[in-house]
Amino acid sequence: MVHSILRPRLQNPTLWMQVATVLAILGLSVLLPLITLRQQMLLLLGVLGLGVVCLVFVRLPELGPTALVVVGILVPSPPLPGGMNVAVLLLILLVGLWLGEILLRKPDRRRQTVRVVWPLACLVLVSILSFGIGQLPWFMSANKAPMDAQVGGLAVFMLAPAAFLLVGYRIRSERWLMLVTWTFVVIGTVHVLGWLLPPLGSLINPLYQPGSVNNSMFWVWLVAMALSQSLFNPRLGVGWRIALLAVSGATLFVAFVLSYDWKSGWVPAMVTAAAVIAARYLSLIPVLLFTGAAPALYLGARAIATDTYSYSTRLDAWSIVLTMVKTNPLTGFGPANYRFYAPLFPIRGYRIQFNSHNQYIDIIAQIGILGLLCIVWFFGEILWLGLCLRRSAPPGFMRAYVYGTVGGVVGTLVAGMFVDWYLPFVYNIGLTGFRTGVLAWLFITYGSGWDLDWRGAVVLGGAMAMSSTAIVVKLMAERLELESEHGRRVMGVL
Repeated sequence: MVHSILRPRLQNPTLWMQVATVLAILGLSVLLPLITLRQQMLLLLGVLGLGVVCLVFVRLPELGPTALVVVGILVPSPPLPGGMNVAVLLLILLVGLWLGEILLRKPDRRRQTVRVVWPLACLVLVSILSFGIGQLPWFMSANKAPMDAQVGGLAVFMLAPAAFLLVGYRIRSERWLMLVTWTFVVIGTVHVLGWLLPPLGSLINPLYQPGSVNNSMFWVWLVAMALSQSLFNPRLGVGWRIALLAVSGATLFVAFVLSYDWKSGWVPAMVTAAAVIAARYLSLIPVLLFTGAAPALYLGARAIATDTYSYSTRLDAWSIVLTMVKTNPLTGFGPANYRFYAPLFPIRGYRIQFNSHNQYIDIIAQIGILGLLCIVWFFGEILWLGLCLRRSAPPGFMRAYVYGTVGGVVGTLVAGMFVDWYLPFVYNIGLTGFRTGVLAWLFITYGSGWDLDWRGAVVLGGAMAMSSTAIVVKLMAERLELESEHGRRVMGVL
């Protein structure tokens, strides 16, 4: 009886907003006497701005994915520790609001948990396990990575799946998916025009933030979205379809001709274009493989010949990292740690720190074979879902989007062979590159609405909360601040 009385009240968002307001006021009343006047003003302005942003996304939660695209590419960020930037902070905010809503709302029976959720849940759990195991002294003569680097690496493995689930939950209709897609295509088109028209480029290039357009994911998904809509969306006018075909062609031209030395740009983009067409015409795959084999071999040999040193040193790095990982192949060394063990395994006679420059070897070194199996499982489910949706998706934008997503996934997987583009390694692409690295996780949802019930929200939110609490406690202990006044305040908040 008590439960039947309280449940409607507990599921009332207005009540919870009132509670949150009271708690915020109480928190400010505690903090304000402890800081200076200038800090008080900055804190109040920050809280006010955060409140406005939260209110916008509470009222219009579907705007979140579009905001991530715009903020990730165009919005500058103040200098923050560890490469943290406003795009990552926005993602954390959106995920927090989403998990809070799941805990408060009534279950939506029209949505269901789909199979692609399970490999991501396993990935998050394996990442946390690897982080804990990474605190063990695997090599007595070498130090682990600094805690902030380990935290950044763990954040990547948790935020990427969260971004995927967020979009799958928030996108409730085709028009919101169209908004995300066309916003990205327009922003990408303007950048490509800047390459083709240098006077225009000198004006607009400063608007694009570091780590955004120099990420393979930007080029892969621009080709995937523009080409698929151009070729397979008959509801677009002929003029728009020609314009989108020109955009995809110009993108490939810029990547292959004007930026040929950057192999991470044109190789995945070309593979993406071929995969988009193959996704539509599966019967043509043998023909594409037969006719494309010779050009692919020629381009591959030429790419290696023009960058022999990079190619050979990468092979050496891969071999050494895989040898290193034999010490703990199942769960790896934890996020970011293997770089600090690298000097124990000389590369070409030098005892230096280095990265593998390969997404999959990075994954094995950080979260082990278990983590790689979660990634393979996830992308296998995604490709299978795409093949199932080829015919069942409504004709027009949605069906073209499915073809584009399948092509984009293939291009993303190829890009991972070059560098850690879609799960950035903190000492290489880093959180700065996650600005557009997150694009892969935003677009591969196929616009499908799925659910995460309150139990899943508790598990995911609890995992994030417990891991972040443990991290802060360990940082405080390393700095001998647990018994200080500041340490006691932090522990009180936790």
